[in-house]
Amino acid sequence: MGKMRKVLSVASEAVPLIKTGGLADVVGALPRALAGQGWEMRVMIPAYRGVLKSLKAAKAVWKSPDLFGAPARLMQGKVGVIIVLALDAPHLFDRAGGPYSDAGVDFVDNGERFAALSYVAAEVARKGVAGWKPEIVHAHDWQTGLVPWYLRGTGVPTVITVHNIAFQGRFARTKLEALGLTQADFQRDGVEYWGDISTLKAGLMAADAITTVSPRYADELMRPEFGMGLEGVLQLRARDLHGILNGIDGAAWNPETDPHISPFSVKKIADKGNNRKALQDEFNLNVKGPLAILISRLTDQKGIDLIAPAIEPFLAAGGGLAVLGSGDRWAEAAMLDLATRYPSQVGVKIGYDEVQSHRMFAGGDAVLVPSRFEPCGLTQLYGLRYGCLPVVAAVGGLADTVVGATPATMAAKAATGVVFHPVDALALEQGLMKLVSLYEDRAVWRAMVARAMKLDWGWERSASLYAALYDTLISNAD
Repeated sequence: MGKMRKVLSVASEAVPLIKTGGLADVVGALPRALAGQGWEMRVMIPAYRGVLKSLKAAKAVWKSPDLFGAPARLMQGKVGVIIVLALDAPHLFDRAGGPYSDAGVDFVDNGERFAALSYVAAEVARKGVAGWKPEIVHAHDWQTGLVPWYLRGTGVPTVITVHNIAFQGRFARTKLEALGLTQADFQRDGVEYWGDISTLKAGLMAADAITTVSPRYADELMRPEFGMGLEGVLQLRARDLHGILNGIDGAAWNPETDPHISPFSVKKIADKGNNRKALQDEFNLNVKGPLAILISRLTDQKGIDLIAPAIEPFLAAGGGLAVLGSGDRWAEAAMLDLATRYPSQVGVKIGYDEVQSHRMFAGGDAVLVPSRFEPCGLTQLYGLRYGCLPVVAAVGGLADTVVGATPATMAAKAATGVVFHPVDALALEQGLMKLVSLYEDRAVWRAMVARAMKLDWGWERSASLYAALYDTLISNAD
């Protein structure tokens, strides 16, 4: 292979260092996949508490005596094969709680925190660091939306990926100066958004290209019911908007080699039954019909309110449900109430445990994803990989990745799950009953499970699309 091309990815989280959602999975997986396409992608994230301890051979490659109020430095180290640039600014990032909040309350200086990350990323893009200078910068979501804005007019090509447009980085106009912005930036074609600042809008206006995480979601974002107020901006940038599906880490998510489960494969699908038994034991269930799982944030977006009114006929037909997740109190209470009413058929664990999620995909027959909107979704991809057939709403990446069971798709031997529409309790109830009928025909069920497990959802195809986009943008900038 010839000389590696250089790209800087800037984000608020990345596995295995820090994760609150699918954004971290994408940011952590893309560098390895792009390496096979001839690209060296370095990842810049904040040095939250504990991050620096996870970096090997960390050294300071950039320093500032005053970054948004106090000294800071950029530490370069490795996690596995990935080179990470961690912004060590203790006054901004060394604190208790999660990346964005503590005890459910957002940090009041989130604007300054992520503007600082964006500013340093722009400095690295303009000047390079430790003999390395990126040819292009890839920003992710509102937290790094200011990177393309800061780099306007510098000749450095930029891409921003929208993982979830519901989070827009909105801050009061009075924060302009604190975020390194001026009154001239506060325009309709700038960072202004309904009287506030939106760092996501800044990125959407300034980036050379915009990507989102599925083709369907790219189309949805230009419609009012999905665009969350930014549909006009995306309509304006429609020619520069690309939908590229996320992939999954095929090494970490492989039922043949997964250390957390009893292994099984397409050729030995019956061995999946060992995991089903273990899952029932873990949740104290006794389910004869299809055992569904739900691994999700428990929020309105995820359609959690649809489950209780939809599930009773499914349970009456012998089905069961194992739940792992946390979120809004009403949603947690609704799931716990189901477990109280149906103790041998519904089990609930509030919280999140990555290892337990592996056991659930291995042991479950189906995974529920009744989201009202879902940019891409990784849950259904993990389900397909583990022969845990998805029951999904016909939105976003769910519709792009799951072939719903219909007479036509069954005849064509193409179905890989159940897709329901509209996104309401009645349609979900019908979808669950379709699941029961599929499960009862064992030959049909085994064929669907095998078909799902054979699909390749690795990162290679997606990485090739990103690499082609980078090439085009760099050529256009020359």
